[in-house]
Amino acid sequence: MNLILHLLLDAAVIFGLAYLMPQVDVKNFGTALLIAVLLGLLNFFIGWIIRFPLNLVTFFLLTGIIRIIVTAILLKLIDSFLDSFTIVGFWPALVIALAVAVAGMLIDRSAPTEERVQSGYEALMIR
Repeated sequence: MNLILHLLLDAAVIFGLAYLMPQVDVKNFGTALLIAVLLGLLNFFIGWIIRFPLNLVTFFLLTGIIRIIVTAILLKLIDSFLDSFTIVGFWPALVIALAVAVAGMLIDRSAPTEERVQSGYEALMIR
């Protein structure tokens, strides 16, 4: 369930920023959803290969910043694959990557953890 929520929110962020930023063009929400799925798959399969050497160079002190930069690079890679998605320049890709990271952080913070569910805290919050 959390994965579906992440994908939908990432697609909404990408689609919303495409509406606000003239350098980004997304044809429709379905394309934004495809971009979110591709971004998740590329981050899973290729992202760690790019992040690991960069984290070694920085002694793992800049892990969050490197994750955002790698996500922006992957967005530019997706831009080269899809005709219905265009990003002009690296800075708009970096802004989208930052927004996706912030949205993901907000989802992860609001999701109930196993400890909270077992303690009954979530049950009290629902009532």
